[in-house]
Amino acid sequence: MPDVPMPEDLPSDEVWRERLIARYPHASSRDWMAMRPLELKPTGLDSPYLGGSGQPAQPAIWMRMRGAMPDDLPTHQAVLSYASDLSLLQAALLPHGKSVFDRDMQCASLDHALWFHQPFRADEWLLYVQESPIAHATRGFCRGSVFTRDGRLVASVAQEGLMRQIEPV
Repeated sequence: MPDVPMPEDLPSDEVWRERLIARYPHASSRDWMAMRPLELKPTGLDSPYLGGSGQPAQPAIWMRMRGAMPDDLPTHQAVLSYASDLSLLQAALLPHGKSVFDRDMQCASLDHALWFHQPFRADEWLLYVQESPIAHATRGFCRGSVFTRDGRLVASVAQEGLMRQIEPV
Protein backbone atom coordinates (compact mmCIF):
# COMPACT_ATOMS: atom_id res chain seq x y z
CA MET A 1 0.00 0.00 0.00
CA PRO A 2 1.44 3.40 -0.89
CA ASP A 3 2.21 5.96 1.78
CA VAL A 4 -0.72 8.39 1.54
CA PRO A 5 -2.55 10.63 4.02
CA MET A 6 -5.17 8.82 6.08
CA PRO A 7 -8.81 9.75 5.42
CA GLU A 8 -9.25 11.68 8.66
CA ASP A 9 -6.34 13.94 7.61
CA LEU A 10 -8.02 14.90 4.32
CA PRO A 11 -10.73 17.49 3.60
CA SER A 12 -14.30 16.25 3.66
CA ASP A 13 -15.79 14.99 0.45
CA GLU A 14 -18.08 18.05 0.44
CA VAL A 15 -14.99 20.28 -0.01
CA TRP A 16 -13.82 18.13 -2.89
CA ARG A 17 -17.34 18.12 -4.42
CA GLU A 18 -17.41 21.93 -4.35
CA ARG A 19 -13.99 22.08 -6.08
CA LEU A 20 -15.18 19.74 -8.80
CA ILE A 21 -18.39 21.65 -9.48
CA ALA A 22 -16.49 24.96 -9.52
CA ARG A 23 -14.12 23.60 -12.16
CA TYR A 24 -16.80 21.77 -14.17
CA PRO A 25 -20.06 23.68 -13.63
CA HIS A 26 -22.03 21.88 -16.38
CA ALA A 27 -24.83 19.49 -15.56
CA SER A 28 -22.94 16.22 -16.03
CA SER A 29 -20.52 16.95 -13.20
CA ARG A 30 -23.34 18.15 -10.95
CA ASP A 31 -25.30 14.97 -11.64
CA TRP A 32 -22.24 12.80 -11.02
CA MET A 33 -21.43 14.56 -7.76
CA ALA A 34 -24.99 14.52 -6.42
CA MET A 35 -25.08 13.19 -2.90
CA ARG A 36 -24.41 9.50 -3.14
CA PRO A 37 -24.14 6.77 -0.52
CA LEU A 38 -20.36 6.65 -0.91
CA GLU A 39 -17.94 8.98 0.82
CA LEU A 40 -14.92 9.68 -1.41
CA LYS A 41 -11.68 11.40 -0.40
CA PRO A 42 -8.89 11.80 -2.98
CA THR A 43 -5.46 11.63 -1.34
CA GLY A 44 -4.00 14.53 -3.31
CA LEU A 45 -5.01 18.02 -4.31
CA ASP A 46 -4.74 16.97 -7.96
CA SER A 47 -7.77 14.74 -7.56
CA PRO A 48 -8.35 12.18 -10.26
CA TYR A 49 -11.47 14.12 -11.20
CA LEU A 50 -10.10 17.65 -11.23
CA GLY A 51 -8.21 17.24 -14.49
CA GLY A 52 -4.78 16.01 -15.23
CA SER A 53 -1.51 17.67 -14.49
CA GLY A 54 -0.06 16.24 -17.68
CA GLN A 55 2.22 14.02 -15.60
CA PRO A 56 2.02 10.27 -15.12
CA ALA A 57 0.16 9.61 -11.94
CA GLN A 58 -1.03 6.93 -9.60
CA PRO A 59 -4.19 8.47 -8.18
CA ALA A 60 -5.50 7.09 -4.93
CA ILE A 61 -8.83 7.69 -3.26
CA TRP A 62 -10.24 6.65 0.10
CA MET A 63 -13.82 5.44 -0.09
CA ARG A 64 -16.50 3.94 2.14
CA MET A 65 -20.24 3.64 2.41
CA ARG A 66 -21.96 6.25 4.52
CA GLY A 67 -23.48 4.49 7.51
CA ALA A 68 -23.28 0.94 8.77
CA MET A 69 -23.95 -2.04 6.53
CA PRO A 70 -25.12 -5.55 7.42
CA ASP A 71 -22.59 -8.31 8.11
CA ASP A 72 -23.11 -9.79 4.66
CA LEU A 73 -19.94 -10.13 2.54
CA PRO A 74 -21.77 -10.31 -0.83
CA THR A 75 -23.38 -6.93 -0.10
CA HIS A 76 -19.97 -5.40 0.66
CA GLN A 77 -18.61 -6.95 -2.54
CA ALA A 78 -21.51 -5.48 -4.53
CA VAL A 79 -20.75 -2.00 -3.17
CA LEU A 80 -17.08 -2.31 -4.13
CA SER A 81 -18.08 -3.57 -7.58
CA TYR A 82 -20.03 -0.34 -8.09
CA ALA A 83 -17.37 1.90 -6.55
CA SER A 84 -14.49 0.36 -8.51
CA ASP A 85 -15.88 1.79 -11.77
CA LEU A 86 -16.28 5.37 -10.56
CA SER A 87 -12.78 6.70 -11.14
CA LEU A 88 -10.52 4.09 -12.71
CA LEU A 89 -10.61 5.39 -16.29
CA GLN A 90 -9.44 8.79 -15.06
CA ALA A 91 -6.01 7.27 -14.35
CA ALA A 92 -5.51 6.89 -18.12
CA LEU A 93 -6.49 10.52 -18.76
CA LEU A 94 -4.30 12.20 -16.12
CA PRO A 95 -1.01 11.92 -18.06
CA HIS A 96 -2.73 13.62 -21.02
CA GLY A 97 -4.03 16.53 -18.96
CA LYS A 98 -7.66 15.50 -19.45
CA SER A 99 -10.62 14.59 -17.25
CA VAL A 100 -13.74 12.51 -17.76
CA PHE A 101 -15.61 15.76 -17.09
CA ASP A 102 -14.02 17.71 -19.95
CA ARG A 103 -16.79 18.53 -22.38
CA ASP A 104 -14.61 17.52 -25.32
CA MET A 105 -14.10 13.96 -24.02
CA GLN A 106 -16.25 10.90 -24.57
CA CYS A 107 -15.45 8.15 -22.08
CA ALA A 108 -16.99 4.77 -21.37
CA SER A 109 -16.04 1.51 -19.67
CA LEU A 110 -15.61 -1.25 -22.24
CA ASP A 111 -14.46 -4.09 -20.03
CA HIS A 112 -14.21 -4.23 -16.24
CA ALA A 113 -13.00 -7.12 -14.09
CA LEU A 114 -12.77 -7.35 -10.31
CA TRP A 115 -11.15 -10.03 -8.16
CA PHE A 116 -11.81 -10.33 -4.42
CA HIS A 117 -8.85 -11.66 -2.42
CA GLN A 118 -9.91 -11.30 1.22
CA PRO A 119 -13.03 -10.29 3.18
CA PHE A 120 -13.50 -6.56 3.85
CA ARG A 121 -16.16 -4.10 4.90
CA ALA A 122 -17.31 -1.43 2.46
CA ASP A 123 -18.51 0.72 5.37
CA GLU A 124 -14.90 1.06 6.56
CA TRP A 125 -12.29 3.10 4.71
CA LEU A 126 -10.75 1.39 1.68
CA LEU A 127 -7.87 2.86 -0.33
CA TYR A 128 -8.30 2.53 -4.09
CA VAL A 129 -4.92 2.94 -5.84
CA GLN A 130 -5.13 3.32 -9.61
CA GLU A 131 -2.69 3.30 -12.52
CA SER A 132 -2.70 3.18 -16.28
CA PRO A 133 0.29 1.61 -18.04
CA ILE A 134 -1.02 2.61 -21.49
CA ALA A 135 -3.54 4.83 -23.23
CA HIS A 136 -3.40 4.72 -27.02
CA ALA A 137 -5.71 4.89 -30.05
CA THR A 138 -8.80 5.99 -28.06
CA ARG A 139 -8.39 3.18 -25.52
CA GLY A 140 -7.01 3.22 -22.01
CA PHE A 141 -6.01 0.24 -19.90
CA CYS A 142 -6.20 0.74 -16.15
CA ARG A 143 -5.48 -1.32 -13.05
CA GLY A 144 -6.50 -0.81 -9.47
CA SER A 145 -5.67 -2.22 -6.06
CA VAL A 146 -7.97 -1.91 -3.07
CA PHE A 147 -6.46 -1.93 0.42
CA THR A 148 -7.85 -1.81 3.95
CA ARG A 149 -6.48 0.81 6.35
CA ASP A 150 -4.03 -1.75 7.74
CA GLY A 151 -2.59 -2.43 4.27
CA ARG A 152 -4.30 -5.71 3.36
CA LEU A 153 -4.89 -6.08 -0.39
CA VAL A 154 -8.55 -7.10 -0.60
CA ALA A 155 -9.35 -6.65 -4.30
CA SER A 156 -7.75 -6.07 -7.69
CA VAL A 157 -9.35 -4.38 -10.69
CA ALA A 158 -8.62 -4.18 -14.43
CA GLN A 159 -10.47 -2.08 -16.97
CA GLU A 160 -10.29 -1.06 -20.61
CA GLY A 161 -12.08 2.11 -21.52
CA LEU A 162 -12.93 4.28 -24.47
CA MET A 163 -11.46 7.78 -24.29
CA ARG A 164 -11.78 10.00 -27.32
CA GLN A 165 -11.84 13.68 -28.01
CA ILE A 166 -15.02 14.98 -29.60
CA GLU A 167 -16.48 18.35 -30.51
CA PRO A 168 -17.56 19.97 -27.22
CA VAL A 169 -21.29 19.74 -26.62
